Amino acid sequence: MEWFEALVLGLLQGLTEYLPVSSSGHLAIGSALFGIEGEENLAFTIVVHVATVFSTLVVLWKEIDWIFKGLFKFRMNDETRYVINIVISMIPIGIVGVFFKDQVEAIFGSGLLVVGCCLLLTAALLTFSYYYKPRQKAEISKKDAFIIGLAQACAVLPGLSRSGSTIATGLLLGDDKAKLAQFSFLMVIPPILGEALLDGMKLMKGEAIAGDIPTLSLVIGFVAAFVSGCLACKWMINIVKKGKLVYFGIYCAIVGAVTLVVSLLG
Repeated sequence: MEWFEALVLGLLQGLTEYLPVSSSGHLAIGSALFGIEGEENLAFTIVVHVATVFSTLVVLWKEIDWIFKGLFKFRMNDETRYVINIVISMIPIGIVGVFFKDQVEAIFGSGLLVVGCCLLLTAALLTFSYYYKPRQKAEISKKDAFIIGLAQACAVLPGLSRSGSTIATGLLLGDDKAKLAQFSFLMVIPPILGEALLDGMKLMKGEAIAGDIPTLSLVIGFVAAFVSGCLACKWMINIVKKGKLVYFGIYCAIVGAVTLVVSLLG
């Protein structure tokens, strides 16, 4: 992997992890354009995913600090209830990760046809959440947290946006826009770190291929994903507050249609 390829893929990861356009789908498209096999670049995938987690920690540090200060009071309060909701939201993705990881990895290697279909599904979900106007709620309930978690579990499919799925699902449930954006970004931190840890253990045990990736490319990819992730996270929170997700739906529809045509003709 050349340094400029790492730069492009890092920027793609950072931007699309938070924007509702599917980071996995765009990474698959970018890798296909560069002729890069994803299996040989597991180390790079781990690095850019960890970079986006760090960008979340930086942008939402005040919220994270608030949560930990509340937890260490060792009593039931708003902070504790928030953490409980995050844990509840992790249950579906945890089940998928433990019992269906091999099947998910097989889907990732199935080409761009799945990516195109899932991008169109993302477009439909974002558009529907824009026009549907449910009754508004003040807080995210435990039930809503679990349903949003189900959306996150479905978004393991390449092309189905994680942020788009979770935020759109929350909007359809009537959850507050500002609180929903923060919750969506915070709930993904444990699963990404957990997946990175498992993949890192595979690399150390020799069960997966790291690929011959220069250290410079890894560093460039990390920095690009971190910086673009910080910008995208801040931008996305403001976009959700303004309710402008439909424009990303249009984008996903166009990219999804083009990807489908290319995969069918190829």
